[in-house]
Amino acid sequence: MAEHSAETDRVWQEFHSVVNMSSEELREWLLTDAAGEEGLSSDPGHPVSDRGEEVVAILGKRKTDVTESDVELMNEVAEFVRNELADPKREDQEWRRRLMAVGHDPLAPSSPSPDEEL
Repeated sequence: MAEHSAETDRVWQEFHSVVNMSSEELREWLLTDAAGEEGLSSDPGHPVSDRGEEVVAILGKRKTDVTESDVELMNEVAEFVRNELADPKREDQEWRRRLMAVGHDPLAPSSPSPDEEL
């Protein structure tokens, strides 16, 4: 487990402020995305995101149970989402898929606008 620190608290808060999908929503999205548009079985072109599965696992943890690698991943995800939102491409389905693969739906009503500080 990661040692409880101010840095862990900061990363935990930032991660949970950018990940706006629940673990169930993200798991469902990952399976749907992997199945492809026709809903057929997963193919090599659309494998389930390993990073997304790791985010699902973190969403199921208490802050006191996260590991150092969880903290690193949470920091990476928060930075990734911030960078993607800095150049919004709301009409680009691939942009949305990249964000949703780590638990951020940019079209969700509670999603911060690109102009807001995260």
